[in-house]
Amino acid sequence: MDKLHFKTQNDFAEALKIKAGSLSDVLRSKDGMGVSNAIKDRLEFLYDVNREWLTEGIGEPILKKNLLVRDTKEGVPYYDISINDSRLEDLLIKEGEAEYLVNYKPFNDCTAYLPVFGDSMYPRYASGEIIAVKAITNFDVLQWGEAYVVMTDAATNGIRSIKNVHEHQDPKKLILRSSNPNFRGDTVVEKKNITSMFIIKGKITRNLI
Repeated sequence: MDKLHFKTQNDFAEALKIKAGSLSDVLRSKDGMGVSNAIKDRLEFLYDVNREWLTEGIGEPILKKNLLVRDTKEGVPYYDISINDSRLEDLLIKEGEAEYLVNYKPFNDCTAYLPVFGDSMYPRYASGEIIAVKAITNFDVLQWGEAYVVMTDAATNGIRSIKNVHEHQDPKKLILRSSNPNFRGDTVVEKKNITSMFIIKGKITRNLI
């Protein structure tokens, strides 16, 4: 229970990365508002809160400690930050800024775990899910058609998105394509404008946590 001991509601809101007013509205059930899925996800993943207890009052409030999360140096860093956040590239090279390490052997060769926030252009990964990504250092050796987190410089409008990457007839360029039918059209970028690229190796589903 110690993980849920905060001095003030503001401290709790800050830990959940939400506005204090939003948390206050939820806790007071303002206008019939329940606990949002985003808050449930963060309470469950960060603090081992039992979702059934949170919404239905069933079971124990705190689950047994997550078997994947370790207090040791073993594992891959988890960053509770959107892929659209401009701070992400800096965070990925500063493991000390990570929330904690996740020790899940199938993905222990990855660079980081990241949450998916909002509407994904790759519908396989829904809001609230956590993806395992591995940094790409050679943009000439890619797996065509696979999903990547792609980040580009200001010359290409600072793209930060999950896209399927396809081969372009010009070897200096790549085609970025969404698999989500709500986001149509291809984006062509030059490799020189890509600042970072990460292949998505998979995701941690809630039944694994």
